[in-house]
Amino acid sequence: MAERLAASFSPSSCLLPAASKRTAQPSSAALPFLPSPRRLHSTSSCSLRRVPSPLRLFQTAAIGSRRTTSVVVCAASDPAQLRSAREDIKELLKTTFCHPILVRLGWHDAGTYDKNIAEWPKRGGANGSLRFEIELKHAANAGLVNALKLLQSVKDKYSSITYADLFQLASATAIEEAGGPKIPMKYGRVDVSGPEQCPEEGRLPDAGPPSPAGHLRNVFYRMGLDDKEIVALSGAHTLGRSRPERSGWGKAETKYTKDGPGAPGGQSWTVQWLKFDNSYFRDIKEGKDEDLLILPTDAVLFEDSHFKVYAEKYAEDEDAFFKDYAEAHAKLSNLGAKFNPPEGISMADDDSNKTVTRKPFVAAASYSDED
Repeated sequence: MAERLAASFSPSSCLLPAASKRTAQPSSAALPFLPSPRRLHSTSSCSLRRVPSPLRLFQTAAIGSRRTTSVVVCAASDPAQLRSAREDIKELLKTTFCHPILVRLGWHDAGTYDKNIAEWPKRGGANGSLRFEIELKHAANAGLVNALKLLQSVKDKYSSITYADLFQLASATAIEEAGGPKIPMKYGRVDVSGPEQCPEEGRLPDAGPPSPAGHLRNVFYRMGLDDKEIVALSGAHTLGRSRPERSGWGKAETKYTKDGPGAPGGQSWTVQWLKFDNSYFRDIKEGKDEDLLILPTDAVLFEDSHFKVYAEKYAEDEDAFFKDYAEAHAKLSNLGAKFNPPEGISMADDDSNKTVTRKPFVAAASYSDED
């Protein structure tokens, strides 16, 4: 789903680096009797929490013969702002239908992880480095500047959320809002501070390598993922289109894309290319529709004997696909990340009593074509 870089994009004006987006930490005036916590990241927040954490700062005040203890935990992202930002992203998706490119944004920020490198951020992964021009210019990231443009208003509104968390929040929310499974996410990812901390080019997968199975394994094994996770994650191609003028793959238009939504054209992997389901696997297996895209890295899922076991399973059992996809997506979103607090921030309780319904495909007149 490669995209073009927008000609009008100016990193200095649109993707403000962390240094220029810093928010003030609570001072000793705001929190009496406490030293100001040391700033470790570009954005952080502090809140009273009763959870175990090695990052606690204790405030103890004598009140007569009683002593009271409060716990202040500093996190990379503010939990309240994460919840509010998630709702804003849902509204963004309703009006722009930008699900595919937001999924891709989260994947590409996390997908640079190298399990063989221990040092953060040299190991790559979900650290917000994709906001910098040097990484956006990597060939595999063509067009992702448009995803950042879409999210910039959310980042401006919720400045106490790191870019790393925002990218992964947007990606998971896009899957869920397209009718996919609930992703067991956690937050609190720390941002890199500058472009010099971006990974080198070449860590992301190609669409048409000489040996598709070997290439997929080289890339995903380097991240610590296995064959089941490779196949499950490939199923996200149920969303989106490929445009030949941007990626070199696919048809200029098909009967499924000639009328949009949004700007017409491109070739999709599935008929309902804004609906998350298991049709990607079923369509590859059947291989009868010339208007649907099948890349070499798609076809190999039914050609390689080890991949095929999972591809066949997911083509027949959507529930199994959803379960494995949710687990693989969550794992991918955490790769290489440094969390503050170390255990991360969970918003799972917010949705524990909600029923997730699968949403139908809607061809809307208002649509962002940057998928």
